[in-house]
Amino acid sequence: MDRLLEKRLSRLLAHEPSALLSGGKKGLEKESLRVTPDGKIAPTPHPAALGAPLTHSSITTDYSEALLEFITAPYPQVQSALDFLHQAHQFVHHTLGDELLWATSMPCLLEGEQNIPLARYGSSNLGRLKHIYRRGLGHRYGHAMQVIAGVHLNYSLPEAFWPVFQDYERDSRPLRDFTSDAYFGLIRNLQRIGWLPIYLFGASPALCRSFFGDRQPNLAEFALDAGTCFAPYATSLRMSEVGYRNKTPASLRVCYDSLEHYLASLSQALRTPYPEYQRIGIVVDGDYRQLNANLLQIEAEYYSTMRPKRTALVDESPSLALKRRGVEYVELRSLDLDPFCPIGVNATEVRFLEVLLLFCLLSDSPFIGSEEREAINDNQAAVARQGRDPALLLHHGEYDKSLETLAVGVFDSLESICELLDASEIGTPYRQSLAVLKETIREPDQTPSARVLQAMRVNHESFFDFAMRMAEQHRAYFAARPCSEPQRQLFEKWAKQSHQQQQALEASDDLPFDEYRIRYLAQIESCAAAVLDRASAAPDSGAVDLGMAGR
Repeated sequence: MDRLLEKRLSRLLAHEPSALLSGGKKGLEKESLRVTPDGKIAPTPHPAALGAPLTHSSITTDYSEALLEFITAPYPQVQSALDFLHQAHQFVHHTLGDELLWATSMPCLLEGEQNIPLARYGSSNLGRLKHIYRRGLGHRYGHAMQVIAGVHLNYSLPEAFWPVFQDYERDSRPLRDFTSDAYFGLIRNLQRIGWLPIYLFGASPALCRSFFGDRQPNLAEFALDAGTCFAPYATSLRMSEVGYRNKTPASLRVCYDSLEHYLASLSQALRTPYPEYQRIGIVVDGDYRQLNANLLQIEAEYYSTMRPKRTALVDESPSLALKRRGVEYVELRSLDLDPFCPIGVNATEVRFLEVLLLFCLLSDSPFIGSEEREAINDNQAAVARQGRDPALLLHHGEYDKSLETLAVGVFDSLESICELLDASEIGTPYRQSLAVLKETIREPDQTPSARVLQAMRVNHESFFDFAMRMAEQHRAYFAARPCSEPQRQLFEKWAKQSHQQQQALEASDDLPFDEYRIRYLAQIESCAAAVLDRASAAPDSGAVDLGMAGR
């Protein structure tokens, strides 16, 4: 345990813990593909009974019309977030008919990119902007990459924590600035140990050969099925070079030294034309192919493992919201769906991640230099591709160390944080989560990725057969646990309200779309110019390679 972490924890232990660390807000976002009974991506529109994805706060779509996204509100209690996610799944399964929700992060049985339906959000300017942005993603990266699913965890510290922590640190800046800097320290440390969640929760060691189309995968062929590709020691091929990656010049970096440096470096990508994207065109034969031809169309195109976030107002860009009001919470994006869990994520995982994020916040967090940046990228790529290999060594300062040695060191530092969080709980759920996951460090065969491969071998099945079997089990699980009548009525009410809100939005538009697009992008340009006036372009120190950012 580093001295600064020990010092901070000692102060917190002397304080009433329930007023400081306990009750940090946790929100979940979980994606799942709708598939037909034979396992193909559903060609049907987003079910109207679920509501309008443009305006529904809890059930929407991501890239594809078939890629459902469940969103919970931020809750102080882990179980509350999981309960809501469970209720949303109950309602969705109630409306799907014979369709299923695909149980794994990696899609299967792709029959050409033309068969992946693009998400649609109606005729409003905002709806068209979201649709064209997704069209641009398809042109830039291909459609198959866009239907990879994951789980995101949104996390923020309790409001009562920040003034006390600032007083401990003897910092006299405005609280907003202090809070933003602390969150960026958290992000830098999460990048340093970002390989650990990939090892613990990665569940995509295999995928269907169909995902690659005409490309040749650099993976082994699964002995039981020629249509399945895998890596024997992989934890998360989703987070490897196989999965989603921004396609940008190696010279482009995003800096995490501070909010100002982050916005300045991100602004460069939002303002810089890219020849490959210019060749795609913006408007071709009267139809938009993308929002612009810059390295990033909008901020959401930058797929990092963790994002600083601030709730944006209507038509306010994410970067402008951050610039105006600072960091509100962080979003961890490197989690695979757990195929063994009907809702894709469980309490043990969320509790551990809350502890890990607090560890990252409270530990010393120097800026990240160019050498460390490369080590971070190498470590994450290595663990994603071969994390269960007992011979694997990870970069750590001047020396390479085994994953087990580094992971056990982190786990030992988490004990005191668990003690703080358990102080306001019944029992010791945080310490229990830590103990369960520590066993997977000693026994890699207990990790989700190993369990997936073991299930495929025991059942003599392909990856497709495994994923279908789990999807059918999940459907049976929810069929035996239908949503209650009050729950059903509430979700139906929200669905109806979302349709009304979308209709009102469409009726209120008073600008031609071309002008709306120009104004929206000008807002980003204005924010970028203001930031760049105060900060130089991102220095090499503190930067993280866009190319290694996983979806």
